[in-house]
Amino acid sequence: MSDSTLHPRRAGRGSHADTSTPSTPHPQQTGSACEDAQASTRTLRLTEVFVSLQGETSRVGLPTVFIRLAGCPLRCRWCDTPYSFQGGETVTLTALLAQVAAFGVSTVCVTGGEPLAQKNCLPLLSALCDAGYSVSLETSGALDVSKVDPRVSRIVDIKAPDSGEAARNRWENIAHLTPQDEIKFVLANRADYDWAREVIHAQKLAQVSPVLFSPVQGELPPASLAEWILADRLPVRLQLQLHKVLWGNTPGK
Repeated sequence: MSDSTLHPRRAGRGSHADTSTPSTPHPQQTGSACEDAQASTRTLRLTEVFVSLQGETSRVGLPTVFIRLAGCPLRCRWCDTPYSFQGGETVTLTALLAQVAAFGVSTVCVTGGEPLAQKNCLPLLSALCDAGYSVSLETSGALDVSKVDPRVSRIVDIKAPDSGEAARNRWENIAHLTPQDEIKFVLANRADYDWAREVIHAQKLAQVSPVLFSPVQGELPPASLAEWILADRLPVRLQLQLHKVLWGNTPGK
């Protein structure tokens, strides 16, 4: 691994607000007439919106509304949602907020695809926070996360070599992360694991945000990954995708 890969230039770390789950969300609470007008004209390309149990991160097991936005500039070899790459339905921000409110769940995850590839993802995240939801964002790590509303918990991927997209990692993002965010590695084999271990040590990632390791389903046995983590005493959390354990690769689950 090149020195530039393990030691990107880092800027000062920003602040990040509390993302604890509110007792009662208040979707579409009153705002200015200007904000309401903007929400009614802003649009997003939506692949699907559904309620399920969160299968990953520190929120695993929580009932969650998932907003899957369409489109992604990456093509990870093992991607499990290629149906979100193209197409989708055009919806207004106002209509999408109404769909979310109808589920009656206080935790929301905005995912993709790559949500940040859509310019109106940022106002969507802020609108969800304004409405009282506990919000997380799942992002590939290839795009700038610094402008995301600080109330949002950012789940940022670092792409390992076997993904085919390691060159797209935006290392500058690390400087903007805090303990309220999480860093995720999806690993396909021992070489990916060794690479990720080097990155964690070189970047001192365990001091930045919680670090998650996920095995690629059907390629890396979870027990093998668990043994490697234990042998190295690596300060990471092994996670399996709970939704796949329960429902397989069924879309909308």
